[in-house]
Amino acid sequence: MNPNRKIQANHFNKQPAWFNALNAVWKGTYPLGTKTKLHKDDLIKAARKGTKLTDLGSMFWDEPLDRMLTSLNEEARLSPVGRFISKQRLINLLAVRLRAEDLFKKHPEILEQELYPVMLVIGLQRTGTTKLQRLLAADPDNRALMSWEALNPAPIKGDMKDGRNRIKIARTSEKALKIMSPGFFAIHPVEHLAPEEDVLLLDVSFMSQTAEAITHVPSYASWLEKTDQSPAYEYMVRLLKLLQWQRPGKRWVLKTPHHLEFLDLVDKHFGDVQYIWMHRNVYESIPSFLSMVSYARVMFSDKVEKQEVAEHWVRKNGYMLSKALKFHETNSHRTRFTDVPYRDLVGDSIEVIHRIYSDRNEPIYPELEKIFDDTNNKNTQGRYGQHLYSLDDFGIDEKYIDKHTSAYQEFQQKLNMK
Repeated sequence: MNPNRKIQANHFNKQPAWFNALNAVWKGTYPLGTKTKLHKDDLIKAARKGTKLTDLGSMFWDEPLDRMLTSLNEEARLSPVGRFISKQRLINLLAVRLRAEDLFKKHPEILEQELYPVMLVIGLQRTGTTKLQRLLAADPDNRALMSWEALNPAPIKGDMKDGRNRIKIARTSEKALKIMSPGFFAIHPVEHLAPEEDVLLLDVSFMSQTAEAITHVPSYASWLEKTDQSPAYEYMVRLLKLLQWQRPGKRWVLKTPHHLEFLDLVDKHFGDVQYIWMHRNVYESIPSFLSMVSYARVMFSDKVEKQEVAEHWVRKNGYMLSKALKFHETNSHRTRFTDVPYRDLVGDSIEVIHRIYSDRNEPIYPELEKIFDDTNNKNTQGRYGQHLYSLDDFGIDEKYIDKHTSAYQEFQQKLNMK
């Protein structure tokens, strides 16, 4: 292992004392009936009561939610706080669906729109996708999905124009995350006014990788991997149309590693897409992501097993890469692929932006280049602290990563990107 990468691990399972105390006290009161219940009918009832709406739409499918709840209740080892957060999160997703369906009925012109062309940033987690997305989002013509919109794409209490109620909710969520897991922002800053991953729109169909990133849900994850994701992508397009109806733009800038597994569905449902694939040495990106998952999971469970995280996600990353490679090899002749090495983005971000726009046959005028340059200078790495991690923390070595990513590493070598 490269000694420059082997640095002192940071102890992700050391949450603030008050957080651990709250969980301990709350759990001690379970015999009194204080355990948060995660039952589908109760969640739907709560969402309907909160929105005063009843129609989840003809595309609503019960099974994904049923499968997720079974895993959360039987496998996830949720802490009291984790159960409470999960309940509120699921109720909100159902409420989003209720509000969206209400708007689709009242404003049929929403779904009559054409989806904007898409600049799609893909790549494994921790490969610079967030940095690149935020740079591209600085172009005034580009329509990014903001964090407050990702949490609540459908308006709340008439905030269609300014999003004030949704922004307030997202700001509160950001503050809560900083309090519960102070170190998380050093890994992935979740800022309520910044662009965020569109995987959160897939959450509304309860068919995304979010659950397996923040909780231990192996049976749900296994079922999801074998299940047709078309309903989730179809509904995601509906939500994107709802968002562009509220705040127009020229093209979408989207990003999430989730899409690596489903580029065929992106191709089918999104239409005009430029695939911008970020590449980084897997011995760097994968351990960094394992650390990120571990940080996320301790907010939901006090029994996070590091090797369990590694065994699930190294295989999963390999599977995602294999599907993306197959799509790339089969479709690169007819689709726009821009392959970007992580080292290039870190070394000269503006040159990378020029390369991406050149592949679109679109010039970057001087005023826009200044916008990109200013944005790049603001989004400096490490502004929330240093993210320390080591592959050794997870009970695996580089050979284990090789076992699942050898084909991708060969692809990187062909591109001279490893």
